[in-house]
Amino acid sequence: MINSRMICLECVMDILEQKKHSHLVISNTLDNYQYLEKRDRAFINRVCTGTVERCIELDYIINQFSKVKVTKMKPVIRNILRISVYQLKYMDSVPNTAVCNEAVKLAVKKGFHTLKGFVNGVLRNIDRNFNNITYPAKDTVEYLEIKYSMPSWIIKKWIKDYSKETTIKILEGFLDEDKSITIRCNTNKITVDKLINQLSSDIKDIERSMYCDDGLKIKGYNYLSKIDAFNDGLFYVQDESSMVCADATGAKDNDYIIDVCAAPGGKTVSVALKMNGTGMVDSRDINEYKVGLIEENIERMALSNVKTKEWDALVLDKECIGVADVVIADLPCSGLGVIGKKADIKYNVTSEDLEELCAIQKNMLSVVKDYVKVGGTLIYSTCTINKGENEDNVKWFLENNSDFKLDSLTPYVGNNIVCTQEGMIQMMPGVHNVDGFFIARFKKI
Repeated sequence: MINSRMICLECVMDILEQKKHSHLVISNTLDNYQYLEKRDRAFINRVCTGTVERCIELDYIINQFSKVKVTKMKPVIRNILRISVYQLKYMDSVPNTAVCNEAVKLAVKKGFHTLKGFVNGVLRNIDRNFNNITYPAKDTVEYLEIKYSMPSWIIKKWIKDYSKETTIKILEGFLDEDKSITIRCNTNKITVDKLINQLSSDIKDIERSMYCDDGLKIKGYNYLSKIDAFNDGLFYVQDESSMVCADATGAKDNDYIIDVCAAPGGKTVSVALKMNGTGMVDSRDINEYKVGLIEENIERMALSNVKTKEWDALVLDKECIGVADVVIADLPCSGLGVIGKKADIKYNVTSEDLEELCAIQKNMLSVVKDYVKVGGTLIYSTCTINKGENEDNVKWFLENNSDFKLDSLTPYVGNNIVCTQEGMIQMMPGVHNVDGFFIARFKKI
């Protein structure tokens, strides 16, 4: 018999102890156990996602009721306590006695029979004393760190760059329980209205995107891979902020577009569709695996105006100098904007990583800018919320490349987005209700 809590424990151990990517661990686990009832898979997803998202707060609570601090516990024990305290605090549908009893059973099954009393005592104590938990003063960074389970150095950075009010909105946005995904209609095959009608039998909740005319937000479905419309290439998964980035290209018929870090291929697909089967999208990434992801999307969407190439964006492709109408440079970044989907990022990224990534981005921009022809467009984007990787890199680029200027994004991105300043947008969860994403549009003069 499958033990859902054992699956949760193994997932959380992989993410928090082995430093594996949370979205991949959880997704692969759900795929492996897709034969389970939908209710059981939902439980696994909720516990694993929630425990990782709230880990700092969970550890803070456990430390108030345990003489042995979390960092000194055996990894199995601390993670049993984490998934259990998450259930006690955030899952009212699960009886508290069941949470405690199942935690004790887990400890025994994992070979820690002598610690079952410790696990039981800590959890029972927490269960009896939730109202007595003390938190730091509400006007402090320490309080925000615990309440939103976000490392204090990131919070301080955002408060400095964007204000405390905006930072709180971002933090709340990451923990928003609305876990709908966004999809974009393949308008070469079907209209949005017809797609909505076709999906209504498989998907419980469907609503229109605020930012993209052919985008939809969906939730309340089983598996995308079991939906005929997905397999028939009538839509593809893409976050709304990424949709905006693709729209910002202004792609038109007969353009030649180079997408330099394209995997898994969402923006490649978007601009190829905008060109109505004309022109060409030269879609690239650094290795065979990533190019394979792009090719899967191209094949499913039946696109004829895309070619793929395994290529390192740090290496100049001399054959492509001065030929591109548009270059899309959605470059490797710290990922601080997608913490809502990949919660492990906030525990593993460092301030030193941010500095290294800024340098890599500058080096890549110095190469890929040469592909843009006179009058052409360079789109620089990241999925992060960090001025060093975003606005500061734009400033650096303009100072070192007098043949480029910022070009207004307003004609391309619709009326629901206010540009940060001319030619730039910083989208934020909790403010725009999308992933954190930065876009700059340059014109070569």
